[in-house]
Amino acid sequence: MLRRILPLILALLLPAFLLAPAHAAPAGPAASASIRKIASVEGITEYQLPNGLKLLLFPDASQDTVTVSITYLVGSRHEGYGESGMAHLLEHMLFKGTPQHPDIKNEFQRYGARFNGSTSFDRTNYFESFAANEKNLDWAFGLEADRMVNSNVSKKDLDSEMTVVRNEFEAGENSPHGVLRERMAATAYLWHNYGRAIIGARSDIENVPIERLQSFYRNYYQPDNAVLLVSGRFDEAAALRLVELRFGTIARPKRALVPTYTAEPTQDGERSVTLRRAGELQIVSALYHLPPGSHADYAAADILITALTKVPGGRLHRALVETGKASSVYGSDEQQRDAGYAYFGASLGKDLPLEAARAALIATLEGIAADPITDAEVERARTQLQNDIEMALTNPRELGITLSEFIAMGDWRLFFLYRDRLREVKREDVQRVATQYLKTANRTLGIFVPTPQPDRAEIPPAPDVAVLVQDYKGAAAVAAGEEFDPTPANLDARTSVRQLPGGMKLALLPKKTRGGTVVAQLTLRWGDEQSKMGRSAACSLASSMLMRGTTKHTREQLRDEFDRLKASVGVGGEGASIETLRANLPAVLRLVAEVLREPAFPASEFEQLKRSTLTSIESQKSEPNALAGLQLARHLNPYPPQHWLYTPTLEERAQRLQSVGIEDLRRCHDEFYGASNAELAVVGDFDAEEIAGLAQELFGDWKSPRPFTRIADSYHDVPAINRNLDTPDKANAVFRAGLNLPLRDDQPDYPALALGNYLLGGSSDSRLSRRIREQEGLSYSVRSWLSAGSIDAVGEFGISAIYAPQNRARIETGITEVLRQVLREGFSDTEVAEARTGYLAMRKLRRTQDGALAGRLANNLYLGRRFAWDADFDAKIAALTPQEIQSALKRYLDPGKLSVVKAGDFTRIAEGGASAKSNN
Repeated sequence: MLRRILPLILALLLPAFLLAPAHAAPAGPAASASIRKIASVEGITEYQLPNGLKLLLFPDASQDTVTVSITYLVGSRHEGYGESGMAHLLEHMLFKGTPQHPDIKNEFQRYGARFNGSTSFDRTNYFESFAANEKNLDWAFGLEADRMVNSNVSKKDLDSEMTVVRNEFEAGENSPHGVLRERMAATAYLWHNYGRAIIGARSDIENVPIERLQSFYRNYYQPDNAVLLVSGRFDEAAALRLVELRFGTIARPKRALVPTYTAEPTQDGERSVTLRRAGELQIVSALYHLPPGSHADYAAADILITALTKVPGGRLHRALVETGKASSVYGSDEQQRDAGYAYFGASLGKDLPLEAARAALIATLEGIAADPITDAEVERARTQLQNDIEMALTNPRELGITLSEFIAMGDWRLFFLYRDRLREVKREDVQRVATQYLKTANRTLGIFVPTPQPDRAEIPPAPDVAVLVQDYKGAAAVAAGEEFDPTPANLDARTSVRQLPGGMKLALLPKKTRGGTVVAQLTLRWGDEQSKMGRSAACSLASSMLMRGTTKHTREQLRDEFDRLKASVGVGGEGASIETLRANLPAVLRLVAEVLREPAFPASEFEQLKRSTLTSIESQKSEPNALAGLQLARHLNPYPPQHWLYTPTLEERAQRLQSVGIEDLRRCHDEFYGASNAELAVVGDFDAEEIAGLAQELFGDWKSPRPFTRIADSYHDVPAINRNLDTPDKANAVFRAGLNLPLRDDQPDYPALALGNYLLGGSSDSRLSRRIREQEGLSYSVRSWLSAGSIDAVGEFGISAIYAPQNRARIETGITEVLRQVLREGFSDTEVAEARTGYLAMRKLRRTQDGALAGRLANNLYLGRRFAWDADFDAKIAALTPQEIQSALKRYLDPGKLSVVKAGDFTRIAEGGASAKSNN
């Protein structure tokens, strides 16, 4: 089940009515009887207002935040001729403001909200997550109700935002994988809009009349075409009252929406497409039409796709990667309101025969009739899919976003119906689906072959969703967690810190979580500067090999066991990250210990890893982002070639990889790995004493063979450079700039620098974003960053942006002018006050996320810190003045010392090619 979330941002429209200001939540009666309750399933209740707006309430007292998500039932499927990309463009425009809310992004920053919008084929979605209180909830409802009908959608904003969206289009044009998929979908769908890219055609993006965009907005952005979802910690009665207050006054529109009615005819023969562009990899892919996402066959199709594409146990991996015909395989699906599709493919180096990979791909996909699906394959795939669903049910914010996809299919309850269908799928169902849809006449590949008697795949119509869900009750709701206070003082009070006899340090933060989830972060520290000289390639490969098999379990068995334990696990030479459930944490820790302590380093897996790594290196040789980042990193960090911190060129990486043997990996593990200098942090639902005892049992006797001494990071005062890298046939260019700083995070200037960077380019409402993106429309993504050492005085300031190659001079000029203006004039009192509020709210929001907490606790163990350090830092941020911020920035940031690297297709622009003309 593929998630189609394109990160996008929007602009303005025509005023239709004015809302009261969204300040303190108004007192008033409970929601009137006019709000009708529709259904309730597993803790989620649906209501409907008289104006047609549907409302889903999903309360969870264990959350410290609330997420408001609104889904409009309009996407690229609803666009007419000349309107391709209009739904996505309109999504950007909805962030441009209303008369009542003229600066929406700035409002989100002031409220410390995490926000975004996304467009898919069938829907457009907006969400914001923020601290849980009634005032904030009222503000969010007021904002969403206002921009539903009052967005400006002006010609001025379209002119600036169009170039931003065009730059996003150009960024997508850099990816051969993405472009090939778009071309194949366009070939597979002759009539239906699922064959058109959601972002649209460049000509439509550049030329759409504002009147058509305004008409599209007025038609679809109405309460009777929207579903509002509220999840997290809130009072249901208050939420109903506020929804009626803010949305209930919007009149039900008099227009009647005309449903789309184009149906893709049954494909009557294999189709082909060939893409020829610059790149370093060969790709072979196959696309097959599937039923609508609500159809009963879809659960079996999802299990089939998962069984085929699992790594390493899937059929495609075994047929192509393990045999050396390809470096990697992949697969996904589009679960849609109308008939969607499955997509499979393989990547391989230019030295491998494409025909062999193509033949193996087709034989595997279309050979299931002769080589039937097994019960074991079905159960492994079912376990993986069910784990994904179960974890989604523990996270109200993510569940809300997921539900938007099923809302677009016809009803949110389809999510639960789909889950139930997964449980009931039998091997025979999967086999039938495979032979019914994965057939030659239903395939779009890279070649056309006439067939006298085509074997067609009839795609069934969408069922009546209302009939499917009318009596659906669902299962029991997921167990709720506790209300938790994420303040630094409470985090320190609730965290137990101890050290085991073997040397490992523990930070244990038990709390009740939704669904009994728990996360853990294990950090291993080993070796010293001298002993690690010249061994980075071998030790990096050793790290990557750990999850590829132990003395007791193969790679596939490890994956199956972690799936059985409902665990999301990452293991490498630096440690492990874990997310699982309370009952399974001990078994997961035992398996992680086995992976770390007893790797088998199988030769076949080693060869697969080397091939895939070499293929990845080759793919970066023509990528602007990879080349610009690599050159800047090598300039800013000039360590000698044998040093552990040295940044090798792509050619050096390939040479080092080729020279490493499997014995080098074993020596790295035998000579370095151990837990004498390790930290383990656990956050969530677990028994602290049980886990402490288990940690001693699993790691207490695992002594590090060599003493650990931290490798000091050095500050390098390097001269500024300004270089252009030419990457032919790449529509999107990259700007990267960096400056080394002698900076630690406990120095007096650091808080001012951190907030100053946030104001300059660290948020979506920053100075750089306002100038480069909002005003000039040159870049979809522009930002700055700041880092500081916690032990060594080594930090970095950097800026990055993407843009069209012909705008290279304008991007560089604009960025330089913004930086110089900030250093010269500083920031206003209002800017600083709003940024301070947003920055502190963002830090508080991070402390509500258990995964981030575990990582921070592990790092604090190493540094000897507690969260009191954060409280002190927050207090310093709260006390900053504009003058202090400007003074700190002027002391550390010198535009003349900034090193700049730009990568793009500059030669073609210089030669006066078709794209040399700037349209901005």
